[in-house]
Amino acid sequence: MSATTRSGLISPRRPAAGASSDGSTPRDPSSRPAFRFGRVLVNEASFEWLLKRNCSLAPRQLVAVFGSLCVASMVVAGYCWAAGAKLVMPFAGLELAGLGAALFMYARHAADFEHIQLRLGRLTVEHANGPRVQRVEFESAWVRVEPKDGDRSLIELSGQGRHIAVGRFVRPELRRQLAEELRMALRGWPRAGAPEAL
Repeated sequence: MSATTRSGLISPRRPAAGASSDGSTPRDPSSRPAFRFGRVLVNEASFEWLLKRNCSLAPRQLVAVFGSLCVASMVVAGYCWAAGAKLVMPFAGLELAGLGAALFMYARHAADFEHIQLRLGRLTVEHANGPRVQRVEFESAWVRVEPKDGDRSLIELSGQGRHIAVGRFVRPELRRQLAEELRMALRGWPRAGAPEAL
């Protein structure tokens, strides 16, 4: 598994070279610092990370492939049935039922994602796992970003008695870089009187 990545993060503290006064994107993309996983929504001055599975087939494509396999298998089974091989049809049905169950399990988790957004001093994390979506909100100034177990483990975001692990869709060797991006973005949202819990 790997994550869908976005680049082109612009620091909200200092406009990049060539940026206009309204905060629009600079003309020269090479002049701005880039994050591997995150991006900034320039007009709202908020950071966003969208991490999801790298799926080769969208659910709609998966249904089309499964449908074509069903048609081909039933045509062959029907030919065998007409030729007198009566047991081919039930076994073809069992085979397609098993394949359908496996593809259903795949499709159920194909759209899993982790969405992290930092906006106006609030860090919001959503984790979708099948039909369930877990949502946690933090005051950004109180968030701690730590590895859950070791350097290559999931990243745990915690603060104010709440916690959530992120980084499931990032290769283990890249999780440290994701944690650094989160720390850098959180440092851009200081809150008066709050300790730097990073």
